[in-house]
Amino acid sequence: MAKGKKDLDLSTEEKIMEAARKVFTEKGYAAARTRDIAEESGINLALLNYYFRSKEKLFELVMLEKVNKLFGTIIPILSDETTELEEKLDKIAESYIDLLLVNPDLPIFVLSEIRRRPEKFAQLVNAKERVTKSVFMKQLLSRKLSVSPFHILINLLGITVFPFVARPVLSKLIKNEEEYDTLMKQRKELIPMWIKTMLN
Repeated sequence: MAKGKKDLDLSTEEKIMEAARKVFTEKGYAAARTRDIAEESGINLALLNYYFRSKEKLFELVMLEKVNKLFGTIIPILSDETTELEEKLDKIAESYIDLLLVNPDLPIFVLSEIRRRPEKFAQLVNAKERVTKSVFMKQLLSRKLSVSPFHILINLLGITVFPFVARPVLSKLIKNEEEYDTLMKQRKELIPMWIKTMLN
């Protein structure tokens, strides 16, 4: 009997989380209401509050999940001591584009949170430790570039992520979704090529 209740609890929590992902992605934190999430998950508001106490708590769980998805792709590559810089560039472009083709709303969701609470976001990501002190940054510094290595990192992330942020506009300029996806897949090879040119 206890096992059945536990399964039910997990199922209810997952229903709430799934609804929260959808509502927060569509409306953002400010416009989303716990009532919207309860309705979307098909449960009553009291039950939602029993499981997750507050909108803030629920949003933090969703946000942490999204951040881990977005940065969980890049951090292991940046920290890998066994790959050369050029190989890292190939892997970052390929991994990010594959991720964003499947999760096109992810960058907008994360960027809106960066604007809303930059300090909280930086804390969640632990960017200073995980990015600025990464093997990738050390490899860039060792090249003794004429510009800050942050320019390389910013350009790499910008040209990879921006087409997905601008997808609503870009998709109107491109014939159809299939062609858009083809263009994005071509960027897996083009982006590393452009960044490597900057390094020379």
